[in-house]
Amino acid sequence: MKVGIIGAGFVANFHVRALHSVRGAEVSAVYALKGAEELRDRAIASGVGKPVVCDSVKDLCQKADVVCLFLPNFARLEAVKAIVKATAKGSKIRGIIAEKPLARNVAEANEVVSLIESRGWPTAYFENQIHMPAVINARQQLLAIEKKMGPPNLVRTAEEHGGPHEAWFWDPTRQGGGVWCDMGCHSVAVGEELATPASGKRLIPLSLTANMGLLKWGNEPWKSRLVKRGVDYAKTPAEDYACVSFTFESEGGKLVVVQATDSWMYEAPGLRLNMEMMGPGYALNVNTLNSSSGIFISDDAAASVGNAELALEKSQASRGQLVVQPNEPDLYGYVGEWRDAIAALEKGKSAKLDFAYGARVVKLVMAAYMSHERRQTIDLQRGKFLDSPELAAYVPLIQQGKGREILSR
Repeated sequence: MKVGIIGAGFVANFHVRALHSVRGAEVSAVYALKGAEELRDRAIASGVGKPVVCDSVKDLCQKADVVCLFLPNFARLEAVKAIVKATAKGSKIRGIIAEKPLARNVAEANEVVSLIESRGWPTAYFENQIHMPAVINARQQLLAIEKKMGPPNLVRTAEEHGGPHEAWFWDPTRQGGGVWCDMGCHSVAVGEELATPASGKRLIPLSLTANMGLLKWGNEPWKSRLVKRGVDYAKTPAEDYACVSFTFESEGGKLVVVQATDSWMYEAPGLRLNMEMMGPGYALNVNTLNSSSGIFISDDAAASVGNAELALEKSQASRGQLVVQPNEPDLYGYVGEWRDAIAALEKGKSAKLDFAYGARVVKLVMAAYMSHERRQTIDLQRGKFLDSPELAAYVPLIQQGKGREILSR
C-alpha cells in the first residue's frame, strides 16, 4: 500500500523507522511545510520507499492509498478538511491514519470523525502503547490465570521524560494543553486496555479525579529556556505534571481503578513508560528503562557525541552510564500498530483502534482537565457524560491560554 505522510517532524521520522520492519507498505509521498525533503531522504535511505515531495494535500492524495496525519495538533482538523476537499470528486484513498491525539478537544474530535465518516474511509488511530510487545505478551501469559481468578482491579500507568522536542508542543493554545494532552492520552488508553477483562467486555466509566500542576518549567532556569524557544510560561503556562484516577465498572459489576501519571520533569536516562496491572493473585509490570544493553561515555569522550538520543529517545544526558534500547520502534509499539493498520486497511476495514476510539480518548482527557479546573470528582454517568453537550462545548482554560488561573507554580 502506498503511504502518503502529511507532516515531517519527530513522530513522522519515528514512523519511517518503524516501517523498516513492516511488510506491505511503502512511503510514496510526503507533504509538509518544512522538513519534507529530509523525511524523503530518510525513507529512501531506510529502504521503505521512494517518496516524492508534494506541494499540496491534493497532490499527496493522488499519490497515496493511505494518508497519514502526522502533523501538529493545531493543524489536524484543517488537514482533514483539505483531504475531504481534495477528494470530493472521487478518490482511491483506502484509509486514513492519525497519530495521537485525534484532536485538541471534543468538538474538534467529533468534527474529524464526522468528516471521515462522511467519506466512508476506514481509519486507524495510532496509540502505540497498546501495541507494545511487552504489554501484549505479558497479558497473554496471564490470560488463563486471569480467567480463573477474575479481572484486574488496579492499573497504574505512567509516561515521563524531560520535555518535548519542538516549541509548539509547549504552547498550550497550539498543542491543546501540556503534558496531559501530550502524553495523558497514552496513559488513558493503555490504562483502560490493561483494566479491560480477558473477556473483552468494555469497561463502563464511572468517575475520575484529576490533579495537575506546573512544578518545574514555571521556575528558573527552566522558564527562561522556554522563552528562548518562543514560549513564555509566565503568560501562557501549561501543566508539566498530571495525576488522574479513573474508576470503571468491570464485568460482574466489579470496580477497577486506573491511575495515570505523566510528567515533563523526569530527570533520568530518557523516556520511561511504566505500567502495572494487579488482579486477584497476579500482577504485571512493564518498565521500558529495563534493558539488557548499556553504554558508558566518559567526560573526555562526551564531546564526540553529536546526539544524546542515539541511545534512547528523550535522553537527558550524553555521558556517564546510559541505557540503550536497540529497537525503540518495536519496543514502544510503533511496529505493531503499523502491522495492525496495514492488515486491516488492505481488507477495507478499520484497525483495532479507529477514529471513534481516538475520540473517546479525547473525551476522557478533556473530562480530566474539567476535574482539575473545578477541583472536584467528575461523575461520568456510566459513560453518558462523555457524549454530553457540556463536554462537547468544553475547552480547557489551559488550552485557551488562561492556565495562570488554575496552575500553581
